[in-house]
Amino acid sequence: MSWDDYPDARHSVALLRRSLERGRVGHAYLFSGEDPELLEAVARELATTVNCTDAAAHAPAGFPVSACGRCSSCRRIQAGVHPDVHWLRAESKMRIIRVEQVRDLMHAVQLKATEARRKVAILVGADCLNPQAANAFLKTLEEPPAGSLLILLSTEPGRLLETLLSRCLRLAFPGPSALHRLESEWIRDFARQLAHPPRSLLARYRLLGILLQRLAALRTVAEEAVAARSPARQHEEVERDLAEQWENEAKAAAEGEYRRRRGEALQALQSWWRDVWMITVGQPSSLLDWPDLEAESRTVAARLDPDRAESNLRLLEEAQSHLHTNVQESLALEVALLRLSC
Repeated sequence: MSWDDYPDARHSVALLRRSLERGRVGHAYLFSGEDPELLEAVARELATTVNCTDAAAHAPAGFPVSACGRCSSCRRIQAGVHPDVHWLRAESKMRIIRVEQVRDLMHAVQLKATEARRKVAILVGADCLNPQAANAFLKTLEEPPAGSLLILLSTEPGRLLETLLSRCLRLAFPGPSALHRLESEWIRDFARQLAHPPRSLLARYRLLGILLQRLAALRTVAEEAVAARSPARQHEEVERDLAEQWENEAKAAAEGEYRRRRGEALQALQSWWRDVWMITVGQPSSLLDWPDLEAESRTVAARLDPDRAESNLRLLEEAQSHLHTNVQESLALEVALLRLSC
């Protein structure tokens, strides 16, 4: 990839490129936006660019403005195997970054780089830091190791400590609406199924089937994403205890990644139901989140009054809350869909 691959974030990309050209790359950045995969891609691009070893790509006064994509450093950073570029993610089912993880990361960053121009630490989902981890990371931001580059990624920067925010250069990468891009197909199927009678019990279970099918696909994607970055892929022969440790960590990470993606899918569903409610209270079409589904939304809204439409939103919020506990997923969603007014 290159900086030209982010047309929806031209302003932020221009600031980064200008910093690279002038050799004034900051010690700490916060990249925020709706799409976590986009944020990771931008962080990877910056880490690759500052450590590109292709002399022809270097600006006269500073870092390369663009990575060559061909040198050994570029290839290894893009593959996730460079020894001086470290990634930290929530590796628990509850998607919490613990203080022990932060300390391990900071220890790695404080060591002298083996070959990179800048040692890089990329904190994925910085809003998942628990209070102890956030305070530990704050100490590093206050006194960053020499020759280091710290990149925090967050889809919910409002959850971060103000003291963390104040010590980072903040850049927004909006991109296209991640929810709409990723969830549009099944939301469309759901809305169209609901808009057309009969509104029978069987029809309700068809809606449940659409949702569960989407969640099953998201679980597969989550497991594959975690497997792709597992150290087991680079080390075929390891001791049994270490292999078991990696396997357990991968399972927990996959569950955490799945829960994140599930939350986004349900958030997309809530946003469509919010459109239905907005129609019942007479809001204009320009405020709808899903304008391409306005016809279906109006069909459903015609069968509801504002109170019942608002009640549906509360039901979905309750379902989200229940899923944060150990409740059976399919049962919680079944109960919610059967109770919806439609």
